[in-house]
Amino acid sequence: MKVSVVVCTYSPDVFDHFVDAANSVLAQTHEAVELVVVVDGDESLAERVRERYGTHDDVVIHCNDRNRGLSESRNVGVGLASGDVVAFMDDDAVAHPDWIERLVGLYERHDAVAAGGRMAGRWVAGEPSFLPREFHFLVGVTHRGFPREECEVRNTFGSNISFRREVFDEVGGFEANLGLTGDDNVQGEETEFAARVRKRYGSGVWYDPDAVVEHKVFDYRTDPRWLLDRAFWQGYSKRVMAEVLPDESGEEGEFLRRLLVEFAPDRARRLLRRRRCADLLQFVMLFVLTAAVGMGYLYGVVKRRL
Repeated sequence: MKVSVVVCTYSPDVFDHFVDAANSVLAQTHEAVELVVVVDGDESLAERVRERYGTHDDVVIHCNDRNRGLSESRNVGVGLASGDVVAFMDDDAVAHPDWIERLVGLYERHDAVAAGGRMAGRWVAGEPSFLPREFHFLVGVTHRGFPREECEVRNTFGSNISFRREVFDEVGGFEANLGLTGDDNVQGEETEFAARVRKRYGSGVWYDPDAVVEHKVFDYRTDPRWLLDRAFWQGYSKRVMAEVLPDESGEEGEFLRRLLVEFAPDRARRLLRRRRCADLLQFVMLFVLTAAVGMGYLYGVVKRRL
C-alpha cells in the first residue's frame, strides 16, 4: 500500500520546522511513502524547497499561484498524490518513524476508509503548568477524554489523518470556506470532511493512539491571551459546525458533560488532596477556557442570526 503524505507550507519563517516535518516523512519505516509538498503562493519559499528536495524521486513539489489557504492547498495536494492512501501532516509537526506503518495497519485490519492517530506535544517553550490536559486541543495536541485504545472515532486532528484515495473522488475535497483562511478563523474542515465520508461509507476514522505525530507548541501558543483567543474561536467554530453538521454535535456535548461531571470534580479532589499551585491554576483555567469557548459559541449564534 503506497501512502502519499501532503504537507502544506506558506511561511519562510518556519522553513526549518518544515524541513523537520519533511525529513520525518521521508524516514518512515513503511517503504512506499510519497511526500507531496504544496507551497501556498510563495515562489521564493518553493525554490528553497526545490533546492532541498527537488532531486528526491519520492517527493512532489507544487507552488500555488497565490495564497489559497490550507483547505484548498490540501485539495491541490490530493490531486498531485499518487498513493492508495492520502495522509496529512502540518509543517510544524514531526512524525514518529512508524506512523505510516501503523496507519497502514489500521487499513488492513479494519478495511478502513480513513485512519488517524494521536497528536503529542513537543513543548518547545516547556509545557505550561496552568494549561489543563482537557484543553490541549487548543494547541493541536490530543486532549484528555479522547479514546486511549484503538477504535473508530468521528475524526482525528488534521495533522494526523488519512483517507483512501478514492474517497476524494466520491465525496469531493475539503470545504474551502473552512480552515485557516476561512471566515472569522473558522476551523473544523477535517470534521466536516470526515462527516461526509461517514455519510457516504457508513464508517468513521479508525484511530490508533500509537500512531503518533508530535506537534511543536511554540512559546506564543502558551501565552494565556493567545489561548483565550483560540478558545473563543473554537467556540465560534463549533457554532458554525453545528449549522453545517446538525447531526454531529454529540461528541462536543459528551465532552462538556464529562468536563462538568467527571474532569472538574476529579481536579477538585486532586486540589484538596495535594494543594499544589499548579493544580489550582489548572482548576481555574478549566472554567476560564470553558467560558471563553461558550462566549465564542454565543457570538456565533448572534452573528449567524444577524
